[in-house]
Order: sequence, then C-alpha cells, then structure tokens
Amino acid sequence: MQWNIGYIAKKRSILTPNKPAILYEDRPITYKELNEGVNRFAHYLKEAGIRKGDHIAVFLRNCPEFFEIYFATAKLGIVFVSLNFRLVGPELEYQLNHSGSRMLIFHDDLAGIVNTVRPKVRVEKFVSVKSGEHGVAERFDWAENYHEIIKYFPTDEPLPDKPIDRDDPLAVIYTSGVEGVPKGAVLSHLQTYFKCFQVILYTDMRADDLYLTQLPLFHSGGIFCAATPTLCRGATYVMRQRFDPEKFVEDIERYRATIIFALTAMWRIIFQTGKLDHVDLSSVRCVLGGGEKTPLSMIDELTARGLFMQQVYGQTENSLMMVLPREDVLRKKGSIGLPGFFTEVFIGNERGNELPPGQIGEMEARGPTVMTGYLGNPELTAQTIVDGILHTGDLGYRDEEGYFYIVDRAKDMYRSGGENVYPAEVEKVLLTHPEILQVAIIGVPDDKWGETGKAFILPKQGAKLTREEVLQFLQGKVAKFKFPTYVEFLSELPMTSSGKIKKVELKEKYGVKLSESFSPKGMGS
Repeated sequence: MQWNIGYIAKKRSILTPNKPAILYEDRPITYKELNEGVNRFAHYLKEAGIRKGDHIAVFLRNCPEFFEIYFATAKLGIVFVSLNFRLVGPELEYQLNHSGSRMLIFHDDLAGIVNTVRPKVRVEKFVSVKSGEHGVAERFDWAENYHEIIKYFPTDEPLPDKPIDRDDPLAVIYTSGVEGVPKGAVLSHLQTYFKCFQVILYTDMRADDLYLTQLPLFHSGGIFCAATPTLCRGATYVMRQRFDPEKFVEDIERYRATIIFALTAMWRIIFQTGKLDHVDLSSVRCVLGGGEKTPLSMIDELTARGLFMQQVYGQTENSLMMVLPREDVLRKKGSIGLPGFFTEVFIGNERGNELPPGQIGEMEARGPTVMTGYLGNPELTAQTIVDGILHTGDLGYRDEEGYFYIVDRAKDMYRSGGENVYPAEVEKVLLTHPEILQVAIIGVPDDKWGETGKAFILPKQGAKLTREEVLQFLQGKVAKFKFPTYVEFLSELPMTSSGKIKKVELKEKYGVKLSESFSPKGMGS
C-alpha cells in the first residue's frame, strides 16, 4: 500500500490549516505554514538529486526545521537519520559513515565539530540552520544556508521519483550498543503510524490538547512518542530548543498544557527549581514519565500536586510499548503498566518459553510497532528479533493481574557466590536514602565471590556520606549477598541524552569486560 508519514503534514494543512501545529519558543506555527516549509525543502531535495532510499542526516537541536526535514524526507521516501547533537567527533564520523548519509543539516553553532569530520565522511552536501531566534546566521564556504536555499522553492505538493510503500524505511535512530558501538534502528512508515495510534489511545488525545515536552527530537521519545502522534491527531505541540526546567513549569500554566512528558532525570531538576508549587497545574490531564528507575517518593511528590505520573516503557527498537494506566498510578506504584493496544509483551526464559506470573525473565514483545531491524547488521537483527519477537534485553516479571515490572538490564546482572544479583533492586532501595541523588551499581571481579557489586553514588548537595552509612542503610532491606562491596562517591555520573546512567562507561572504566556480562542464549543486546 502506497502511504507515508508525510501525509500527516499534508492532510493537516488541508483539515486544520490555521490551527497552531507547533508553539516553538512562544512562536505559533500553523499546520499550513508547517506544510509549506516541508514542501519547499522537499523540492530542494529533488533538485539536489536526493532520491528515494537515499539517507540524509540531521544534527539539530529542537527547532521547526527539524519537522520540515522529517516530513519532507517522508514525502519523498528518503530515509531520515536523526543524530544526537551532543555527539563528539569520532561518534559523529562513525554514524554519518555507517548510515551512508549523503547530506547533513546542522545548527550553525555546531559547525566546529562538523568541520573536523568533513574530510573523514562521505557526505556530499552540508546545510546549516541558524541556531538562535535572533541575530544573523553564521556562513561557511563549505555549507549552504538552509533558509536561503529553500525560500524560492514552491509550496505545492512534491512527487516522489518512485512510489513509497508503507513498509519502506522512514528513519534510522541510533541507540547505544552493549559493546559501545551504536546500532541504527530502522523504522518504517507503517510502524510509526501504529506508534501514533498507540500514543493517541494511551493519552486519549484530543484535537484541542496541548502536548508539552522538552524531550530532544533526535530521540525516539521526542519524535515518535510525542511529536508525531500530536501532529497526526491535529493537536498542538509545545517545545523549546533546549530543556529549561523553569520554563517547562511556567509553560504548563502559560499554555494550559493538558499532556506533559518528562523523564525522571528531568523531574529531578524540575523539583530543584521549587516552581511546581507556584503555578496552576489544573489543566494537566495526563503525565507521562520514566526513562530510568523512578523513586516512589517522586511519584508521591507529583501525586500530591495533582500530577499522576504514568510510568512508560519502551526502547528505540519499540517505542512506548507499555504505559501504567492513570487509575493505577498509586495502586501499582513501581509498575511500568500494561502493554499498549498494538503491542504484546510476555516474560520469557532462556529457551524463549513464557514464564508464569512472579518469575523473572526477559521482556519480549511483538506487534506492528517493532522496528524492522538494525541498519547493516543482519546478524544482530536476527539475534534481537526472533520469529517476529523482539528480545528487549530487559529483565522483568508480571504480577497476577498482568502488570509488568522492570528488574534490570540482562547485561547488568552479575553472579556473586553463585547467586544472581540484579543491581536495580539494590539501587531502588538506595534511592530512598534522603542524602542520595543518583546511584549506579555494576558487577566487578572478586577473588572470593567471582563477582561483587560496586556502587557509584552521587550524593545530594551538601551531603556527607560514608561507605559504612550506605551499607548500614541496606541492613534488613536486601539480602546481605546483594550488598555492594565497594562504594565510590562521584560528583557526577555519565548520562545518556535520554537521562539514563551510562553503565557501559562505568564498566569500561573499571575494567569489566562486557563480553563476560550475563547474556542468556538467544537474547538480543
């Protein structure tokens, strides 16, 4: 069937042309204006010789141009490669070459890093976008200026050089690999439509909703769990170029936001502003959150303010596959909820057999929202998607009512004295300590037990903790064999762009060979 995600921009420009599609830095952009920008860039791509199946990459912060490029590539069957704007030179070089991108569109204040990799990549054309709302865009003799090159192109609907099928690739989103090499998840037009429908059902999204989030668009959470569903529904998407915790809270009241989405790491910073108690939050109907272990105390603090945070669960390979229903936020605290309408999830053992309630195994999923595979890596794809079932690499269990709970990453588990230890279980307890802000535990080699735990702790500001106090806090809360032998206090922990602690970096730094991490037979990375 010939259909593509670009129809979202086209159809909305016809159905609701004058309605704000986006509120960007307090500036409204209507659906008609959005689609006109989309079409101008699409015509530019055609003239530049970019054709269906070609890859182009964006190295951008949140901005309206991101959407123009995204929908333009969709209308032409070009594959949209979304890159993390925090990448350093070698990472950018690898992902550009691995994806085979012919064009790179970047914010002009990122030109320095782009320029360092130019001689090392196969990109044919560079295009810069002005990074600020004010001032003059920087100019480079090796890059074209985005707005100058598109302003004279027509706004009529472009025609692709070849028909676009619903199963054709739409985008490549890179996700961290266990061995430290990023994997490019390939996502199709049809999978993305099903994600839209799933999110719309989760949130009971309406045309008059205002969806507020400051998640980065390059991440699957921003583009697939928030932005695309909102625009598909014809609601309004409220965003800023960067995460600003004070503006996030102020925008709830300013725009009477009805749906909000912030990761646990973002909520920690938001709480530190103290602003939540000084704005009107009554407009909010749905709060989505997660991204890492969420302390139950945080859920309580939000609930006390009328914000019932619904835990979500998903991966780049299968975005937002599960949400905790609003009515269960307190009754099932700690749960990641129930599978969505278009997702089936079950707990499997090492042989792939489904386990009964209460038993820990791998989270496995299937349905029309699962990725196509990993770009250029059929072997890893075959390990990760077996007979249509996605092996998530996450360990969890379900209760008697069918609600799911995450225990840990399979790769994070270690064996101490013959016993399986799931660091997340201990981390969850330590996060209830009044003087601990963040914690990560990894398995490290031990002469006596084979492996033992090492805890990396970020104390709250002004706190003065000792190893003995940490271990004393665990007394009676977890079994003694689960106690970390080593405790190290850090001023910061390495974090991913989505707010998760980079345990890979901790393991590499402290000499843990990733190949020795637990990997049940048949599990994906």
